[in-house]
Amino acid sequence: MRINGQSSFRRILVTRILLLFVPVLFIGQIVALNKARSSLLKTARQNLTESAVMRGERILGAIATLKTSILTASHTTVLQSGTAKEKEAFLMQLAQSLPNYIQCLHLTSVENGEIIASSCGQKEIIQIGPPVPNDGVEIRSVPPPKPGTTGPRNPEDQLQLLLTTSVYNNSGKLLYTLNLESSLYKQTRNQPGSLAGSTIVIAEDGTILAHPLPDLMGTNIKEHSDAKQVQSIINNAIGGRNEPINLIFQKTKELVAGYTVVTNPITAQPQQKWIIMSVTTVDNALLGLEEIKLILIVLTVGLIGASLAASLYLGPYLAGPVEELRDYALNIHSHHAARPVPHNFQIREFNQLAQALDQMVDRLKAWAEEIETSWKEAKHANQIKSQFLATTSHELRNPLNIIINCVRLVKDGLCDNREEELEFLQRADETAIHLLGIINDLLDISKIEAGKLSVVMQPLDLRQILLEVINIQSVNVQHKGLQLKTDLGTEQIPVKADAAKLKQVLINIIGNATKFTDEGGITIMTSIKTLIDGISHVTVSIKDTGLGIEPSQQHKLFRPFVMVNGSSTRKFEGTGLGLAISRNLIELMGGTITLESAGINQGTTVQITLPIIDSSLLSISITENNSKNPKLLTGSEGIKDTNSLSANYTKSVILESNGNQEYSELQPLEKNCEVSLYCN
Repeated sequence: MRINGQSSFRRILVTRILLLFVPVLFIGQIVALNKARSSLLKTARQNLTESAVMRGERILGAIATLKTSILTASHTTVLQSGTAKEKEAFLMQLAQSLPNYIQCLHLTSVENGEIIASSCGQKEIIQIGPPVPNDGVEIRSVPPPKPGTTGPRNPEDQLQLLLTTSVYNNSGKLLYTLNLESSLYKQTRNQPGSLAGSTIVIAEDGTILAHPLPDLMGTNIKEHSDAKQVQSIINNAIGGRNEPINLIFQKTKELVAGYTVVTNPITAQPQQKWIIMSVTTVDNALLGLEEIKLILIVLTVGLIGASLAASLYLGPYLAGPVEELRDYALNIHSHHAARPVPHNFQIREFNQLAQALDQMVDRLKAWAEEIETSWKEAKHANQIKSQFLATTSHELRNPLNIIINCVRLVKDGLCDNREEELEFLQRADETAIHLLGIINDLLDISKIEAGKLSVVMQPLDLRQILLEVINIQSVNVQHKGLQLKTDLGTEQIPVKADAAKLKQVLINIIGNATKFTDEGGITIMTSIKTLIDGISHVTVSIKDTGLGIEPSQQHKLFRPFVMVNGSSTRKFEGTGLGLAISRNLIELMGGTITLESAGINQGTTVQITLPIIDSSLLSISITENNSKNPKLLTGSEGIKDTNSLSANYTKSVILESNGNQEYSELQPLEKNCEVSLYCN
């Protein structure tokens, strides 16, 4: 389900990769192109500068060669004393031996200016004034006529140089001037992409001496739009600087220039300099950039395609596990079967996430089961509470009704005789004692839940306590016609416990055994065992042949207010607090209590285990008690149950004068008053 403003992980992954990769790729391409462009321009300037230097050297070298050739020729015998034909033949031969940019040679008479010999043929000869006599070579420049004017124009429309030297006879008389006409530099057409460039020669005063465009030759740079840039080049060249400066040719083409400076070979301008420039268009200098652009475009398209393919591949590769885990988490509530968490991914972190999710699901299931169990237990506890309240109200109401009715019968004089009055009072007394026991149980369980129940530990004889409790409960056993078997041994069993609380537990356990047994009997025995820790323990077993308990229900019996069978409890009376109180009391005294039953009508066995102490501690405790209670009877003992007896009656008397045990009926307390002193 898609939510507005949100996108899937797969889409985000693909788009983010493209959004991050493509701009970086284009930025990288732009940077690479700019770097390539600047590198190509820098390389072009370097090549053009080297070309300008080489051409400047070539021009000076060519002029020096021509000067040497013409000076050598002026000293030949043919020119000094030969015939006109010999002179012309010599000039023709000399012109053929010189470079092809030599246009012609001619020998002119000094006296009349007549041309004596010439290799120019039909070419118009440049006429100049007589040179100043010297022994060297004079060089003059002859610019072509400006466009729209007439005059001699060489085929290449280039600046011409006229080299003139004097020819003397043997006596030293000046006879002729030998003139050599030559182009300054012959332009060549460069191939596209060539960085040799075209040659431009500019005099220091701004006169253009050589240019690939004939119309510009002989003009001054001040007449053109790029005068400022050209003047900067002249200044840099003369100043020995080589700063990159581009020219805008005729406001349309941008030129890249390399330049150098050479000495002016013109004789009349010895202080002037020539600036030799090699120029080419920016497009020609960047011709290789087109190939780079093509390569970058192909590379960009390829990388974008590769990134798109990688994104589409990585999308399922990375998003697939996330989507599987998402689907599992979203549909986990509908998994009726034990569907495992997706795992075995190729990425370790996803496997760890799946493992963590699996553990979380297990914890959630465990918590859910615990919550469900707790809910069921709470529901059951609520039912038990309602049942307990109903039972307790019944258990409290019935005794109160009996007491009220008995008292009213006696009060209203409805009894026939004194014996009947005593019978009703006796019944009211017994019912009040029973009601007191219920109230004591409620008070004890409230103390247990509040953590305020405490015991007073002291050394005592467990066997003696058992005899006293058996003596108390024997009346109820006899009334139900049950057999009571005991195996308590003959020796003292020293334990450390709270005598009153221990009696309360034993009375409750034996009372339950009596209450829930209709046939058969009850067996009470003790056994002493030494456990692994080396401490001896005594186990009191109370076994009956009564109602029994389902094994699945036995663990509930030690909980407060729990009654396995409410109808049985109602039948036999009780609040369901006895075993819960007994367990807490025994645990406070350092012991344990367990219950076992094979099932319904199979009887029940309750075992109470307590640690045994040194018997010498028991002797000390008995001596202290005798000193504090001098009226304590040794032949017989009246035992009071502080939780279930009233202040006026004791439930049994044990006579041990002859070693035999006799169980008597209920006797008034005034016949045995010493007992109340002992019990209080």
